[in-house]
Amino acid sequence: MYPGQYSQQQGYGGYAPPQGYPYGGNPYPPPDQQYYAPPPGQPYYPPPASSPYGYAPPADGPQYGYAPQQQQQYAPPAHSIPQQTFTPADVPPPPEGWAVRESPKRDRPADFKLSNCQGRKRALFIGINYFGQSSELRGCINDVKNIKSFVIERFGFKEDDTITLTDDQEDPTRIPTHANILAAMKWLVHDARPDDSFFFHYSGHGGQVADEDGDEDDGYDETIYPVDHEKAGVIIDDTMHEIMVNPLPAGCRLTAIMDCCHSGSALDLPYIYSTTGDIKEPNILADVGTGVLAAGMAYMNGDMGGLFRGLGGLGKKLMAHKNRDKDLEKKSSQADCIMLSGCKDTQTSADTHEQGFGMTGAMTFSFISALTANPHQSYLELLNSIRDILRSKYEQKPQLSSSHPVDLSLIFTM
Repeated sequence: MYPGQYSQQQGYGGYAPPQGYPYGGNPYPPPDQQYYAPPPGQPYYPPPASSPYGYAPPADGPQYGYAPQQQQQYAPPAHSIPQQTFTPADVPPPPEGWAVRESPKRDRPADFKLSNCQGRKRALFIGINYFGQSSELRGCINDVKNIKSFVIERFGFKEDDTITLTDDQEDPTRIPTHANILAAMKWLVHDARPDDSFFFHYSGHGGQVADEDGDEDDGYDETIYPVDHEKAGVIIDDTMHEIMVNPLPAGCRLTAIMDCCHSGSALDLPYIYSTTGDIKEPNILADVGTGVLAAGMAYMNGDMGGLFRGLGGLGKKLMAHKNRDKDLEKKSSQADCIMLSGCKDTQTSADTHEQGFGMTGAMTFSFISALTANPHQSYLELLNSIRDILRSKYEQKPQLSSSHPVDLSLIFTM
């Protein structure tokens, strides 16, 4: 997530707000104010007319060159952020009072087992507004309050079996630092048993870094940003998969809601579904055309280096496609893991305002709204309901991914 910023004050868009408006700015800028120029390299485009907090100038009036960013989440710049190399030994011990018993590692059989979600229930909620940082957000802590109340009331989770990490708390063990997030993730799934149901919700910044172990088709690992990411680094999808998915036994449920940018495969669950119910496969054909064209143009221009680079990139993509079965075996699980994310890996997610919710992440708002309107939806119906809510205002497209093939006609539960 990344909101618009004023030159002196924070608020809803890239303009100086009038005095006296709550949170420092009127969500509808007057026509005679210009938007500030975006950072170097950012595209210029007019704000969408449908944006509830943007401003569409009249056709015969001045055209503004930069849309306000309150409807766009953006990962903080990755430069100077150390990428973490994870091993299980790196997970810090949980704070005093967080009882943790190690879950045994197991070999994954080809079969999986669904959870009836009637066992123990635990939930972890993480919301980070990044107070005082240049990338401050407005709705993430509010997301946690809303989703926590919702799952307790609707799905039978209990307050005593939840942990909430937000950056407005005084207890240092409840601040969403890099160390506390890893410890809380480990607490969430410790001593997992069949028919347990665990829930994970994250609202904050998301981003991407270069993939170093070759398990990503697009060459990037997805990340989340702890409040102390500038010092402690980001947390990559491989790490989250290692902690929260790998230890789970057959028949144990993990449901994750990721309300952040670049979150389509943020848990590295290998089965990603479209809104038609089909499993998405890597699109190699587009890359084949691009690679061959680049190589052909290089050959015509006498650039032999460009020729081999074009074909070399194509070869890497084809090799990644060939290794799809290996990736499925590596990332699949006999456990029952489901993730709903706010957008594709290539997209940003909105930090916005919605009637009745206040400042909120668009995905959290859509998930709660969809199930409030119809509590008994199949997985496919829920995915499409969320998509329909988002489509009315936002470009982001929600994703459903899983650790095993899913019968999308089953009723969603957790």
